[in-house]
Amino acid sequence: MRRLGRVVVGLTLLMGGAAVAGTASPTVQGAQHFAGVPTVGALFVPGAYPMLHTCTASVISTRAGDVITTAAHCVTGTGVGYKFAPGWRNGKAPYGVWNVTAAFGAPGWIDKQNPHRDYAFLTVANNTISGESRTLQSVTGADRLGRTATAGDTVKVIGYGLGSKDEALRCTTHVYLHSGYPAFDCDGFVSGTSGSPWLRKTSHGLVVGGDIGGLHQGGCTPQTSYSPPLGRPAHRTLHRAAGGRNGDVFPAPGSDGCS
Repeated sequence: MRRLGRVVVGLTLLMGGAAVAGTASPTVQGAQHFAGVPTVGALFVPGAYPMLHTCTASVISTRAGDVITTAAHCVTGTGVGYKFAPGWRNGKAPYGVWNVTAAFGAPGWIDKQNPHRDYAFLTVANNTISGESRTLQSVTGADRLGRTATAGDTVKVIGYGLGSKDEALRCTTHVYLHSGYPAFDCDGFVSGTSGSPWLRKTSHGLVVGGDIGGLHQGGCTPQTSYSPPLGRPAHRTLHRAAGGRNGDVFPAPGSDGCS
């Protein structure tokens, strides 16, 4: 139960965490703390801001400019009441705090929590900045949803460990496949890093090729992390979110299967 931790805040059961079974080799590199980037931030469940963030989310490029992505097991219910703090650092939100308005998931997760569909797309309301209504994307920028990261790809993974007054973690590493899931080895991706984007450099800029989730809801130890495949079902889910349609009701996540 390394990346998926259970914490009670008021009457809300917070589900957050992420990463993989086994013992890391001494050669496994470790994640480093850094100041963070505008497109990645901390996700707070209802009633938790600013005391405790339990997952990570990132801004996805859409025409409306109001979509973020995280792991599906980070969300329970409609998503309303969740808050996103991009660029979160040491208890401060330099790019504002954005209120989630709806959550969208693949049917395979909504109906039966299929780990291959462990991703969610959340819409957020505009904020008023200097008297002007602004979209999230206009403030932070965004990364496109790309193809699934595959064996041999280099990705930069950015996330936030469960907590409050902290900094982002990052690791640049190589992807391999394990039991049909993209995976990487980098120590330090502790509880709270579920939903962390896997950023892959392309000739057209950075794309999101994964998120910490999937097998064992991201994994069972801090050394190894997984992602669900982000194929056509993920792009269809993003299309629904970007189209302003009615959102889904997410089930409370079940066991991650870690011993």
